[in-house]
Amino acid sequence: MTSTGTPRTAALALGDDALILSHRLGEWAGHAPVLEEEVALANIALDLLGQARILLSMTGDEDELAFLREERSFRNLQLVEQPNGDFAHTIVRQLFFSLYQHELYGDLAAGEGPFGPLAAKAVKETAYHRDHAEQWTLRLGDGTQESRRRTQAALDGLWKYTGELFQPVEGVDGVDWPALETRWLAALEAVLERAGLALPEGPRTGAWAAGAGRQGLHTEPFGLLLAEMQHLHRSHPGASW
Repeated sequence: MTSTGTPRTAALALGDDALILSHRLGEWAGHAPVLEEEVALANIALDLLGQARILLSMTGDEDELAFLREERSFRNLQLVEQPNGDFAHTIVRQLFFSLYQHELYGDLAAGEGPFGPLAAKAVKETAYHRDHAEQWTLRLGDGTQESRRRTQAALDGLWKYTGELFQPVEGVDGVDWPALETRWLAALEAVLERAGLALPEGPRTGAWAAGAGRQGLHTEPFGLLLAEMQHLHRSHPGASW
């Protein structure tokens, strides 16, 4: 399936997804519920940061793109910019995204486009990310009444951001987006059934409209995230360590 846009357009969108989610997961450093999980989340964040560096380098200078752009210039999904919330909220956000990214990179790795080499490596990383999110979803859903309540609340609260996942990314060729969505939904339903959790029933149009993040329209928490992420670079331009 062909799309409009160029590989540079797609690299920016996919790179922004990885960069922003990496930052969100990095916010757990020093705050995760157990030491082992702090290391796991940090490793996932580093995997995503590595993907972001490669993708943004396909577009321009990675540091300038990460630290000097304004909010409306970012093309990440609104899902990845949502605050961590409690641990269940973080896990559900990761479940939604890692299921999507694993399926997407699997398609890209099988193709002959410019993202094939990156996807071939990243699909192995995302398999771990996906398994991590799935296992924690099962533990939380099959845990205490409180852990199940919090996880269901996170599912219901983040559900509205999932429709944007399947809006075709400009510049990405060879992906059947409706088929990808079908596979994603089937995988998600299987995990939730095992966890004793319910698939949300609300609309999946996101804030304003599906695809808004790709258009540079972001939710309120994103401005605060950027202020924190870009503060050091903007405060000391040209500094090196």
